[in-house]
Amino acid sequence: MQSLFRRKSSDVVEETSGAPESVESGRAKAGYTPAKGRETPKRPTAGRQPAGNAKALTKEESKERKRTLRQEAAAEYRREGGPRDRGPERQLARNVVDSRRTAGTYFFGGALIVLIGSNGAMPDLVRTVATSLWGVLLLAVVVDAVLIARKIKRLVAERYPKTEQKMGSLYMYAIMRSLTFRRMRVPGPAVKFGEKV
Repeated sequence: MQSLFRRKSSDVVEETSGAPESVESGRAKAGYTPAKGRETPKRPTAGRQPAGNAKALTKEESKERKRTLRQEAAAEYRREGGPRDRGPERQLARNVVDSRRTAGTYFFGGALIVLIGSNGAMPDLVRTVATSLWGVLLLAVVVDAVLIARKIKRLVAERYPKTEQKMGSLYMYAIMRSLTFRRMRVPGPAVKFGEKV
């Protein structure tokens, strides 16, 4: 007589056949393949240079290259200026300023004399002259700025009647250039003193 608590051998076989799948077999069915024992796929190398072919620059060569690039960029900026210097109207405004001697170029030199002359240690006469010189310089710069603006307005109206350039911005551009020493102007002057614009 069989025990009530023992199972038949056929029941055990059926139970093991219906047991859940192992982790490994489940992964295999899902398309997972273990990397162990296989080659790791190589990454695409399109557009890359092999490390052996690249010429390594020494520290001195790298510094020299950077210095050369900086000099070339500075020379190009000196020649052509930046984005704010682009356009035929800006070129015209620069030529108007560069073709004449402006009071603005003497302004900073005169301001230095005024600063020294207005010192409290100076005699009263020197201080009076320095104060008068300051007034004359300011008046000369204002008159010069008005003359430059009027000439630019007339020339732009003649040559570029359909311009979209804001005239106030163009006047300020020219006036600020007139206050800069000729050698320090960027882009450099393209016309000589007295040359017709």
